[in-house]
Amino acid sequence: MDIRPWTYEDIYSIAELEKQCFSDPWSFQMLADSFFGENTLTAVAEREGKVEGYAFLVGVQGEADLANIAVSPSFRRRGAANALLDYLEGEAKKRGTERIFLEVRVSNAPAMRLYLSRGYVGRYVRPRYYGDGEDAVIFVKEL
Repeated sequence: MDIRPWTYEDIYSIAELEKQCFSDPWSFQMLADSFFGENTLTAVAEREGKVEGYAFLVGVQGEADLANIAVSPSFRRRGAANALLDYLEGEAKKRGTERIFLEVRVSNAPAMRLYLSRGYVGRYVRPRYYGDGEDAVIFVKEL
């Protein structure tokens, strides 16, 4: 598995992966707009030329938000999410990022286990954060 920054061409694969992984996926246009953001760090997990996962951070003034992370259902539990986070956290730290925030659905126990195992700490719950009314737990990690 290789971890590298996105290319514009990767956005088609990433948009398809979004549809596989989320009930309310980001559109191609939303992903493309994020790609061009000057404060965006991107990463894809690629195996044999196929995008199996992706993640990206948006950061300003010492703080960043993990905007999204997804791994293909057939590729989960093989270290891709950890590798993506390792890459993004390392690059963010080089840019002077001091802390990373993220939101996760209260029903997403596997994601919460991953974040807790990596040193993220749950800070508070944001009620009805998602479009379907589900709450989000806000996590933070000090780099």
